[in-house]
Amino acid sequence: MSETIAFKPESLEQVHKIIARYPEGRQKSALLPVLHLAQKEFGGWLDVPVMDYVAELLSIKPIEVYEVATFYTMFNMKPVGKYVLEVCRTGPCMVRGSEKILDHIRTKLNIKDGQTTEDGMFTLKPAECLGACGYAPMLQLGKFYHENLTIEKVDEILELCREGQVALD
Repeated sequence: MSETIAFKPESLEQVHKIIARYPEGRQKSALLPVLHLAQKEFGGWLDVPVMDYVAELLSIKPIEVYEVATFYTMFNMKPVGKYVLEVCRTGPCMVRGSEKILDHIRTKLNIKDGQTTEDGMFTLKPAECLGACGYAPMLQLGKFYHENLTIEKVDEILELCREGQVALD
């Protein structure tokens, strides 16, 4: 493990509180919340040294961390922009126009799926069902859902992001 990777003291204290929620020998149960903390603290993505550090903290094998981190789409395996636009592309959203929304974002930001704009502001990440089928099409931005999307609503969201007026937490 690299010596330069370490949680800030207040984050490490939070990690220990999370681990303490689980019985002895079951610290792997803390993996998801600890990965969320790690992603937030270490630049918005999880590189191998960060995942190795998490494995060490939880006394589990690194592969156990890699398996979980690569399975869930909420974890980023490469650097992402300040704003990650996760656009649902599952059936109900597709029927209601999510492909048009995706095409518009691709064109407007001049990026492809999984890419980040040159200024580091936006990453486009098509997603499987985000659980808002009744409000399709939708996108997730940070922990917030933006539903019943139109091209105009997307343009407004992008502009608010550029102005720094969109909360992610």
